[in-house]
Amino acid sequence: MLPFRLGFDHPGYLWLLLALPLLWWIGYASLASLGSLRRWMALLLRTVVWTTLVLAIAGVQLVWVSDRVTVMYLLDQSESIPVAKRQVMLDYVIRNVRRHRDEARKDRAGIVVFGRDAAIEIPPYDDYIPQLRRLESLGGRTDATNLESAINLAKASMPEDTTRRLVIVTDGNENIGQAKSLAARVADSGIGIDVVPVVLESSSEVLVEKIDLPNNIRKGQPFEARVVLNNYSESGSSAPVRGKLRVKQSVGGEDTLLLEETITLDPGKNVFPLRHQIEQPAAYIYDAEFVPATEDDDGLRQNNSATAYTYVRGKGRVLLIEERSRMGDFDLLVQTLRDANIEVVTQASDELFGSLAELQAYDAVILAGVPRVSGESSDLITSFTDAQIEMLVSNTQQLGAGLLMIGGPESFGAGGWTGTKIEDAMPVDFKIKNTKIQAVGALALIMHASEMAEGNHWQKVIAKAAIEQLGPSDYAGVLHWTMRGDSWMWGGRNGLLEVGPNRKAMLAALGRMSPGDMPQFDPAMRMAVAGLARTPASVKHSIIISDGDPTDPSPATIKSFKDNNITISTVAVASHGLTESRRLQQIAQATGGKYYAVANGRALPRIFQREARRVSRPLVYEPPGGALPEVIFPHPMLDGVDRVLPNISGFVLTQAKDSPLAQVLIQSPKPDAPENATILAVWTYGLGRTAVLTTDSGTKWASEWTGWAGYDKFYSQLVRWLMRPTGDTGKFTIATQVRDGQVQVVVNALSQDDSFLNFLDMNATALGPDLKPIPLRMRQSAPGRYVGEFPADGSGSYFVNVIPGPGAAPLTTGVTVPYSDEFRVRETNQALIESLASTTPRGGQAGQVTVPLGTQPSEDLINSDPFRGGLPLARSIRDAWPWFVLAGCCMFLGDVFVRRVSIRFDWIGKKLKALGGKDSQKDAAVTARLDALRKNKDSVDASLQKRRASVRFEPSQDSNAAPEIDLGSPSAPNAAKSAGPAKPEIPDGPSYTERLLEAKRKAKKDQSKE
Repeated sequence: MLPFRLGFDHPGYLWLLLALPLLWWIGYASLASLGSLRRWMALLLRTVVWTTLVLAIAGVQLVWVSDRVTVMYLLDQSESIPVAKRQVMLDYVIRNVRRHRDEARKDRAGIVVFGRDAAIEIPPYDDYIPQLRRLESLGGRTDATNLESAINLAKASMPEDTTRRLVIVTDGNENIGQAKSLAARVADSGIGIDVVPVVLESSSEVLVEKIDLPNNIRKGQPFEARVVLNNYSESGSSAPVRGKLRVKQSVGGEDTLLLEETITLDPGKNVFPLRHQIEQPAAYIYDAEFVPATEDDDGLRQNNSATAYTYVRGKGRVLLIEERSRMGDFDLLVQTLRDANIEVVTQASDELFGSLAELQAYDAVILAGVPRVSGESSDLITSFTDAQIEMLVSNTQQLGAGLLMIGGPESFGAGGWTGTKIEDAMPVDFKIKNTKIQAVGALALIMHASEMAEGNHWQKVIAKAAIEQLGPSDYAGVLHWTMRGDSWMWGGRNGLLEVGPNRKAMLAALGRMSPGDMPQFDPAMRMAVAGLARTPASVKHSIIISDGDPTDPSPATIKSFKDNNITISTVAVASHGLTESRRLQQIAQATGGKYYAVANGRALPRIFQREARRVSRPLVYEPPGGALPEVIFPHPMLDGVDRVLPNISGFVLTQAKDSPLAQVLIQSPKPDAPENATILAVWTYGLGRTAVLTTDSGTKWASEWTGWAGYDKFYSQLVRWLMRPTGDTGKFTIATQVRDGQVQVVVNALSQDDSFLNFLDMNATALGPDLKPIPLRMRQSAPGRYVGEFPADGSGSYFVNVIPGPGAAPLTTGVTVPYSDEFRVRETNQALIESLASTTPRGGQAGQVTVPLGTQPSEDLINSDPFRGGLPLARSIRDAWPWFVLAGCCMFLGDVFVRRVSIRFDWIGKKLKALGGKDSQKDAAVTARLDALRKNKDSVDASLQKRRASVRFEPSQDSNAAPEIDLGSPSAPNAAKSAGPAKPEIPDGPSYTERLLEAKRKAKKDQSKE
């Protein structure tokens, strides 16, 4: 019996085989002249040709049928499954496969693990599952259950040439995807589904479901917040649970305890109202937490808290950030803004905001001459972190707040802001590209391998941090000690190269740096001073990082640094005592540098960022006699402001961005390069606006502005233009809700006469807890109603900003997801489990729900056979019609050959006789036959001669007549010759040959005439 059978894609074409009788009837009559054998061979070949072509047209296929079974075990590893039961799952799979897999049939088994995502632990293969200690493939998040992803992955991984079945081990608490709808498509593929339920054993569970806040909370208006808790038990008859409920309010990084009391939770939902009143406009976060009296009353602690976000809008509010050591320098600006009815909150650079929610209370942020890194000693150094910088930028770009940078000796590039996202958000670049402006500094780093933990790693980090702060025209070099002595990492003998074209190569070289234990300072310092002296820079600085072990430098070396105006800052890292620390401190003091002592490498990057600012001092431009800035571009914010402004004595050099969106409004006549003489520039950045004022607000450079009559108007109009619109939002309302891992945003729009506002083009954006923008599109779903959604797949605060239309005040709100839905439900979803198992695969039987998985796999569970029958046998199909077309063509050539070529088969018998050794008999018979033929020929010739001789002649009566010759005598021919010639009797008429020749000639003549 063949291992395959034929199938057809288009079996309807097989009706064409009914034409075979007609083909035989026509062929039998038309092929009669071929003879019996050739005629039947031709008919047979024609039948084969027609049959193969019809089968090819019908899409013939070769179908192999297999009874092999592939079983994929899908193991739920989400956090709702206790850790102990995850190991029990694995034990169950191993024992189940060993007991039921048919080795002779070569059945296959595999494992897929899933949480928020799915991964293949063991691909399906024809052997037993090995004894594993733990599952290792699922490296992603497990704070959700995504059955759909697991089923999809298992289906794709199973071979199609076997019978297939899924065994899902889960509690059924799906919170991502739609496994039920996918199961129907899986069943159409003939895949069966068995489910092993995991029963959650928690006797009781308390959930803090939410804090419910009103949508519109106004300043000074009392409102009621409601905390919703759920006391749940699987049996439905749980006893009351005692515990403590705390409610906190957070604003501006400060927490206030609103409620703390002992409560008793009845079975089911419990609601606790909280009366409250907000006095100051700001962004508020409310946090509710329940602490049970005993651990037995609660199964999970992850769902014992919930948060809520609200924003109370008031009049315009601005956050001004200034350096701690210069607090008070901007008091005049603060008072001017307050006089203009703009509320200003000041914040020191060492007490910065900690979350994006805190920035929502402000419509604009002012960086008032503050550097990125500030502080004089290692203990007091503070800096803006990358996360805080990203919050400032996102607050402007995504949420529409304004951002203003005011100049000063430590602002812009001189303040270490070069290369940050703040620079991207500003209408100017902080790096000077004009070579005519000699704002050049040089920095030499001397690296000594210290005995600090991960010392070499931190030296690479700090060297990179310093070089990234330098401008493109600055010079940089690194000295390190190797087995061959002190050497430059690049630049050859000079050691210092221009940063601009070499920055990437420098950073790559630092990654390969491995400094050794330097025995003495003097050789490296002499190389550093020689390299810096040859460098065409206006500010030259060196930094030494060491533990103080090398010997002291010579006085001549220190003198050479002082003679060339080169300062040295030293960093003592894990020094061995007072002597080593004093050595480094003396080097810094002798050259006018700074001394730092640190014990932890994490403080080093901030120190080197601050020291790199020394090289950027040439960016501060203080022309002799000052400069008179002038308004060069009209702008609404400058309405009523004189075109010629009071004199300024200095500002920070910047580079105007090459963009049509960047507008330079005020410019200084000095220096000669206008692109570097910007005093005020603005542009729109995302949903917000940013501006730079490269001079200060009147403390040092713009002191003449303080008595200027236009001071108040200039600054108030500038800040108001930057601020997020704070006008009346009309009758727009915004609300959010979290459902199925999605945040739904709903905006209701009404006009002043309460009619619906339709067809609005709303601009919306959302920010996740990681401060990354999330696409949000608002669509009109009903008259005056607009709805948008975005995914919320992580816990934290999500911020939403919707601008209803051009010039309209933005609608700002937020929603907080305290924990995943994985921790909301604490019971087995039996309905989903039964629905999956009851799905009937095509051509097979529905699956089954086995006994639950307990603390140990029971014998009843192990005895459930997933390798059983009840599913359609697997079919492997391969198209065969091309081969049938080829066979039909070959048979057609055979048909033509049989009809056109006549072949005699008597040679076969002769060949067989020759092979039998009868060649001599054959030759004798042939010879005898030829002799007989020759004798017959001779006999015929003799008869003809006799007939010719017997012809009668009529001789004359001449006396010389020839004597009669006896033809039978041997001497007859001679006698005839002697007697003389005799004339034979010529018969009457032409002979037979002549008649044939004549007929041939006549035929040729007739043809020529035609």
